[in-house]
Amino acid sequence: MAVHAIGGWWDGFELWVAGLPFIPQFLVVLVGMVPISFAIAYGLDRVLRVALHVLGRDRAVAPIAIEEPITAAREVREPVQSGAR
Repeated sequence: MAVHAIGGWWDGFELWVAGLPFIPQFLVVLVGMVPISFAIAYGLDRVLRVALHVLGRDRAVAPIAIEEPITAAREVREPVQSGAR
């Protein structure tokens, strides 16, 4: 029964937002979605941090030192005329 009530409320809210002009519609979605998106991102960050800590994968790996940079041999090319006028 509670799911039907939530579904009915959501349908009414969705119809109300869809009936608004573009700018108020944009503002309502922005005000609602930005905090929700940040909350979801924060929650996922915390869950993944705990999961990686439990798995022992939370330590940073030291970067591998490269003694000499690898350089490719560059071919010298002569400029040519394109033929465009």
